[in-house]
Amino acid sequence: MKVKLSDEAHQQVREIDSWWRENRQAAPDLFSRELVRALADLEGMPNLGTRYESGPEGVRRLLLRRSHYHLYLREQKGMLFVVAVWSAFRGRGPKL
Repeated sequence: MKVKLSDEAHQQVREIDSWWRENRQAAPDLFSRELVRALADLEGMPNLGTRYESGPEGVRRLLLRRSHYHLYLREQKGMLFVVAVWSAFRGRGPKL
């Protein structure tokens, strides 16, 4: 299944990647590598992730285990959309 990032998710990825590269000197490309891997995995296994209980119907999230970010996903029209990328440490999810 084709996976696409929403405009908002693209912006979040740019901000997170920039922060990560600046502040995580020991592994500056960890977030980007983990994201690319997760997106490839989702194309082959689009049912990855768990239902996001606090969000709208049909939203799932997938944890990037090493960087501790969640991808928030929604399937529409035969495509999988990443609607948000959000830190697991924030204590609350994004407004979807």
